[in-house]
Amino acid sequence: MTSVGTKMLIAVTGIALIFFVLAHMMGNLQVFAGRESLNAYAAKLKSLGPVLWGARFGLLCVFGLHVYLTIKLTRSNHQARGSVVADSPLAGFLGERYSNQYRYKTATTSSRFMILSGLLILLFVIYHLAHFTFHQIGDPPNITADGVTDVYEMVVQSFRNPLISVSYICFQIVLGLHVYHGASSAFQTLGLKTGSSRKPLSFLGLALALLLTCGNSSIPFAVWMGLI
Repeated sequence: MTSVGTKMLIAVTGIALIFFVLAHMMGNLQVFAGRESLNAYAAKLKSLGPVLWGARFGLLCVFGLHVYLTIKLTRSNHQARGSVVADSPLAGFLGERYSNQYRYKTATTSSRFMILSGLLILLFVIYHLAHFTFHQIGDPPNITADGVTDVYEMVVQSFRNPLISVSYICFQIVLGLHVYHGASSAFQTLGLKTGSSRKPLSFLGLALALLLTCGNSSIPFAVWMGLI
């Protein structure tokens, strides 16, 4: 696959993941509507059974493809930059150590941030699934008298733990910055960010980042303030 094709797929999968994160946030914000609303929402998702697991598998494929292509493109770019030194008559004199330093220094701050923030997001997703989906971290959720998993109580009790709340909010900031840079890059790659559309799309990327950061962070903040 060409570099252009790889960038296009990264852009498309990235936008798909942004839509998912937005939908996921909207579902989670039902915690503000009360215990019954959030628990009913969670029960509805669980009742989908195979459809839900199929959607999860599809999402996992999109996420995996996005990560794989990003790493592949980054390595390809680093090799291309390194060839400047490798092809130089000074390559043998400078050695591999200088070549590696050259590749790192010539990589842009933005690309390095996207890789590092992407790895942090991957680690958080694993933790998030282990905690809230598979219940391998913390106490198992209670079951209400109606036989429904008390997701509301699980969320509230979890965010009463300062370590969990602070780490969650920090992650939302990282996610917001990743979405801001990623959305801008995706719009550019897809040829949408040109002429008169440049400023509106830049604003859209910023708005999405702020919406996700503030929306998701509002849950632990509300727990701290006793609003939930």
